[in-house]
Amino acid sequence: MAMLSRVAEHLYWMARYLERAENTARLVNVNGSLILDLPKHARPSWSSLISITGADELFYKLYPDGAAEGHVVKFMLADEENPGSILTSIRSARENARTIRDIIPREAWEQINELHLKARENLASGLSPKWRYAFLSEVILSIQMISGILNGGMSHDAGYEFMSIGCNLERADMTTRIIDVRSLNLSQKDQAEALKPFENILWMSVLKSLTAWQMYRRHMQASVRRDAVLKFLLQDHQFPRAFRFCLDKVENCLERLPRNEAVVETLSPLKNQIVAANPEKLGQNELMDYIDELQIKLGDIHVSIGKTYFGEVEGQTQSQSQ
Repeated sequence: MAMLSRVAEHLYWMARYLERAENTARLVNVNGSLILDLPKHARPSWSSLISITGADELFYKLYPDGAAEGHVVKFMLADEENPGSILTSIRSARENARTIRDIIPREAWEQINELHLKARENLASGLSPKWRYAFLSEVILSIQMISGILNGGMSHDAGYEFMSIGCNLERADMTTRIIDVRSLNLSQKDQAEALKPFENILWMSVLKSLTAWQMYRRHMQASVRRDAVLKFLLQDHQFPRAFRFCLDKVENCLERLPRNEAVVETLSPLKNQIVAANPEKLGQNELMDYIDELQIKLGDIHVSIGKTYFGEVEGQTQSQSQ
């Protein structure tokens, strides 16, 4: 049975916003731990989190005093003017889920609604350095529970495919953003010299941001090195947050959907590019250019999906993705 484009769009965005909230929670937690692991002179600033989300212009408009820890944490967790904050992402996921609650399992809708209520009620503890880790960990676990309910309690039909596409595009995007900013830290003259002795710790934080630390050790059987981390996070075809794995999942979902020609045509060159790449051989500046190219092509896939299945014009699709 054909699925209404409106329903498909809500499922796609619900999954993207849930994944975005979880990714943001991981980022803030890991960055706090990284700062504690490094000596004061070598600590990356909290502003790197703003760079990861690509929201520099909005942040400095709202917080002209600068990227102090309190400002960044409030912006990432609670600022309702930031469309990528945890609170805004959860609220957006809930709104999308509310309109299709007869499509998803009732338990999933109840958990999304409860997550929204709890996040608002406990927000003060999330802004406190003492209780922040507990607050963010609860957000992560709640979203993982929702994902489990959706995976195990929803028919794997066209609607499920759109959810999976949204989730994996969001994951692929976040993986490239985290690599990009950590590479920026190591290429900037004012930071590179201080960070050089701690480069492996920095790349370990990248793995932990993506819950990839244990699987990296298991599959790569190597100490944490830049070249091995890049190869694992960009090209591994078994780890769920690796860029190639996410593209494979999107491609598999598209194969089970009708009218997929235009989107597959947009996705195929990117997949071929990542399979053939040697990212470990790129210098820091070359790597950042390469990552930028990947992100642009992810955006092209996103726009193509919107045009093909949701009846959206390009500008509308792009504004929602922000």
